[in-house]
Amino acid sequence: MVLVLALGDLHIPHRATELPAKFKSMLVPGKSSTSYAPEISVSSGPFKFKEVHDYLKSLCPDMHITRGEYDEDLRYPETKTLTIGQFKLGLCHGHQVIPWGDLDSLAMLQRELDVDILVTGHTHQFKAYKHEGGVVINPGSATGAYSSVTYDVNPSFVLMDIDGLRVVVYVYELIDGEVKVDKIDFKKTATQSTH
Repeated sequence: MVLVLALGDLHIPHRATELPAKFKSMLVPGKSSTSYAPEISVSSGPFKFKEVHDYLKSLCPDMHITRGEYDEDLRYPETKTLTIGQFKLGLCHGHQVIPWGDLDSLAMLQRELDVDILVTGHTHQFKAYKHEGGVVINPGSATGAYSSVTYDVNPSFVLMDIDGLRVVVYVYELIDGEVKVDKIDFKKTATQSTH
């Protein structure tokens, strides 16, 4: 079993100052009964603030980041793929995919990257789809930063529990001061495990 933290659209310090306190209390180094210690983190930019980078690195040293629309740091790629267990993950901020957040356009990128799970962002709204034998996930904005589309953004992030041919996607969303949790279960078939 591997626990993967997916964050997106932080926009610290320009549109938000930090992660919500309720999220920070859940995401701490080391495991306990009330917190989560992911082994791998993936983020789909923008990623400008060193303190945020260091905090996330303290949670899980195995970090994978793609460049957001405002990121000037060219060490982060536009897209990235990685294999975790039986799953191939693709990362992309999402501002490159037109129309933004469009499932058919995202599915085209998912096929281009040849991945089972595509983690994307840019819309600041959590979305998860089972589509064409794979999963497309937008973890939303972990800080609740406003977007060019809407000012009404609930902070959210995703934890993926990857175990064999199964991934359980847990979405954590801060609504009216309370953390709500939902989950999506996805299982690959034997024919899909040939990536």
